[in-house]
Amino acid sequence: MGNRKSKDNAKDGALILAAKAAELAASESGVIDETALFERVAAIIERRKNNAAAYANSEGTLMFWEVGQYINSVILDFKRAEYGKKIFSTLATKLIARYGKSFSEQNLYRMTQFAERFSDFEILSPLTTKLSWTHFCELIRVKTGEARMYYAEDAAARGYGVRELRRRISRKGYERREIANMELTETSSVPFNVFRDPYLLDLFGLKDNYLEADLEQAILTGIQSFLLEFGHGIAFVDRQKRMILDGKDIVLDLLLYSRTLRRLIAIDLKIGEFKAAYKGQMELYLKWLNRYERQPGEEAPIGIILCASASREIIELLEPDKTGIAVAEYWTHLPPKAEFERKIREILTEARERLERRKLLTGSVIQREIDYFIEPKDDDDEW
Repeated sequence: MGNRKSKDNAKDGALILAAKAAELAASESGVIDETALFERVAAIIERRKNNAAAYANSEGTLMFWEVGQYINSVILDFKRAEYGKKIFSTLATKLIARYGKSFSEQNLYRMTQFAERFSDFEILSPLTTKLSWTHFCELIRVKTGEARMYYAEDAAARGYGVRELRRRISRKGYERREIANMELTETSSVPFNVFRDPYLLDLFGLKDNYLEADLEQAILTGIQSFLLEFGHGIAFVDRQKRMILDGKDIVLDLLLYSRTLRRLIAIDLKIGEFKAAYKGQMELYLKWLNRYERQPGEEAPIGIILCASASREIIELLEPDKTGIAVAEYWTHLPPKAEFERKIREILTEARERLERRKLLTGSVIQREIDYFIEPKDDDDEW
């Protein structure tokens, strides 16, 4: 808090000096720039109002956390749940009478969940400057800590509102990333936490019996949505990238660039099922890009083959990730919520089983655990 106040004071000092310099210049010229003066004063007011709102939001959220922590540690003591249930109602009645409906029995229960699931104050505190109590009410529904922090940090970094956060959780970006991670081997040239599987391309309005050209055009038309689905810090580079090899043209569907990874990402679109030959084709693209397009300071290009369907057993046998290639399905139609939840859980379970089988066959140990279960919402919840 002290550092933040110091920075604010420094900013205020700079603004005052700038204003004084402007006033001095105006006095020398005999003309006061009233518009510029108004804009500077308005900027100070707006910044302070925003800081005050953020501070009030943070303090209110931390108050709820502290209340929840106190109920958990002192009243319930984590062992007296039955007694706790009885006193929730009594405590809520008294608090509502003095402080209002924010301290209803249901909200008190949420506060205890909040304190339990965001137990590390040092991690929580900076998040409260970016996320509201309503954000945290959505986040406490996410059951595992790793998934919960993924969505919390993503929302804080991107400035998502509650509706967008709810949408991100419902579309299971974290879980789909974990599926992709579990396809990677220990010697993978594809970094963890980069790709997802499956990709949800339901926003592009594709009809049945579409062609690869239709898929590419739909992606280009909705390129902003596609890049967000693909990840953050991703930039579009080229479409139908032509590469001359032995006097002949070979063509890559899409070429992207990751600012975070500092490398090119080649994308090959396939409307059918994944075939083993696609791996060799992508390897050729990557070798060409590495030789002719890779810039100084960049990492080696990586590729992703997007298919309408993919045999994960074949992919496991081919081990394309060892040559810098990921394979993922894409879905052009999002199934009903209950079916979507079921399908993702099935894919996760199968991926976990393959991961365990691979560990047994190779005798290797995957160091990080995969957390993926989310508390279900009602089937009729909106996307």
